[in-house]
Amino acid sequence: MATLAPTITVRLADYADAADAARVVALLESYARDPMGGGKPLSDDVRERLVPGLAAHAGAFSLLAFAGDEALGLANCITGFSTFAARPLVNIHDMAVLPEARGKGVGRALMLAVEAEARARGACKITLEVLSGNDTAKGLYAALGYGDYALDPQAGTALFWEKKL
Repeated sequence: MATLAPTITVRLADYADAADAARVVALLESYARDPMGGGKPLSDDVRERLVPGLAAHAGAFSLLAFAGDEALGLANCITGFSTFAARPLVNIHDMAVLPEARGKGVGRALMLAVEAEARARGACKITLEVLSGNDTAKGLYAALGYGDYALDPQAGTALFWEKKL
């Protein structure tokens, strides 16, 4: 007999709800410990400040993916602004799926929910960063229409740089 995959539901996290706040922290902690998230646990300070910081940031929102009552995935998003389109944009800052839930449609459900939320917010585009070696995530993103950013192909594609402060 075949085992059917559980139905995945996705909803906005309520930062004021203690259970949702704990889910956001736990899912981000799982991602942080994963090699694709840096392989290190979150510091106690970050764990403490994460949800209040998201709640205080006007453009932040998080989506939680569930199978029944179990939270399996998280997308932390930040709304920015595209000057070339004069409209909001949404950046997926974190995309996390518990290791045991990978390959079961959780990431796809989260990505589709991010797109729906971005459209509802009037966003012109969604941006994200992905490690060049994360072939599974890159495959999902490409299948959903994501690709390299370029204004003019002759000028090349955009690179993601950082300077830690």
